[in-house]
Amino acid sequence: DCDVCWLPGGYPELHAGKLAAATNFHAGMARFAAAKPVHGECGGFMVLGEELGDAEGTSHKMLGLLGHSTSFARRKMNLGYREARLRAACPLGPEGTLIRGHEFHYAQMTATGNDQPLADLADGQGNPLGASGYRRGHVSGTFFHAIARSA
Repeated sequence: DCDVCWLPGGYPELHAGKLAAATNFHAGMARFAAAKPVHGECGGFMVLGEELGDAEGTSHKMLGLLGHSTSFARRKMNLGYREARLRAACPLGPEGTLIRGHEFHYAQMTATGNDQPLADLADGQGNPLGASGYRRGHVSGTFFHAIARSA
């Protein structure tokens, strides 16, 4: 038994078909998220969404625990140090917490859904970049990779 599920970064676009077909994974994550916190970071954030488009443009159904969709069909580099201020409590910390980290991904958002924003993001120089990630119930996620405070 665990208190939180953390879906880390990775390359879900390389395994999107298998992830879409993993019905036990989908059902288990839905059960867990109904009662306990789930957070997805970068690739994990993509898996939490409705759909993931692979590099060939094929769309695969993901967990649907958040309402966004992402795609690798038209790649765009997103890279840099970031600061995120949480708009609500999540596994990263309480509301208002300032977290440092980075973004490194090629995926793009293809649909935003109707979930609440998770954090306000700024670049490494403090320039505002807007809202980042989403939250719904016990579920949160973002492309942002947090760096542990003790690191």
